[in-house]
Amino acid sequence: MISRLPGALVRAILVVLLVATPSLLLPGVSPDGKQIVALVAIFGAALTIFEYASAYPGLIEFRDAPPFNRIRFISLFVTVFLLSVIMRGESDPTAMTQFVQAIGALIGYAIDFPYSPVRLVLLMLPESTDPRHFALVRTAAGMSYLISLVTLAIFLITLRLKNWPAGSGAFNVWINLPTFDPTAGTDVVRRLERDAAFNIVLGFTLPFLTPVAVKAASSLFGSVTLDNPQTLIWTVSAWAFLPASLFMRGIALGRVAEMIAEKRRKAYSQAEDAAAFS
Repeated sequence: MISRLPGALVRAILVVLLVATPSLLLPGVSPDGKQIVALVAIFGAALTIFEYASAYPGLIEFRDAPPFNRIRFISLFVTVFLLSVIMRGESDPTAMTQFVQAIGALIGYAIDFPYSPVRLVLLMLPESTDPRHFALVRTAAGMSYLISLVTLAIFLITLRLKNWPAGSGAFNVWINLPTFDPTAGTDVVRRLERDAAFNIVLGFTLPFLTPVAVKAASSLFGSVTLDNPQTLIWTVSAWAFLPASLFMRGIALGRVAEMIAEKRRKAYSQAEDAAAFS
């Protein structure tokens, strides 16, 4: 545990920075909002320390199989940071905020076509939405969705170059998949392949289903306006990050299933060779 503690503390600090980034960049945050952010940051830091300082598994998957979680964290941090810069430019424009806003607006216009995820997010807004706010949501959605696509591309390239997870050393299923019980149900490889397919399908459809579900529920819970900058940042970030994360998990589970199946084939081949020579 002592050897793991420095790394856990560094990860906890990064989690605190992630949670606090919108509050640090956006002006006019209320004292109540700062207190809520502080509580969430403390909870996230404590959970990170408990997870990474312990030698036993908890809830975080692929804890000892980098760079899976590192890529996910960097993706979420970049998304939150850039959306916070875009929101800050609405009240305190600078050269940097205008540059990021211009890129986000260009991406938003490019992705905003019929039945695209960005168009569905815009249709989620009420008809009385101010055109300036409408364009701001499109900019944020386009930027976050592009980051999620780039994250998937980087993850696939990393898998190919590092031969993950075999290239990361010994892969412990119990440590890296704490919620997966290899003794329950049918064959492990089949269950991993089934879970991988489910996560990939869900990751593909979630950006399309979420706005539709929110729009359908607006008659019961009211329309979603996203007027608050922090609400807009976290909502759009989660909308883009969760599907990408599910995609990555599905691909990772598929690679683990391939690795286990390959080790089985080698073990069976060695057993057959040993039986032939005996």
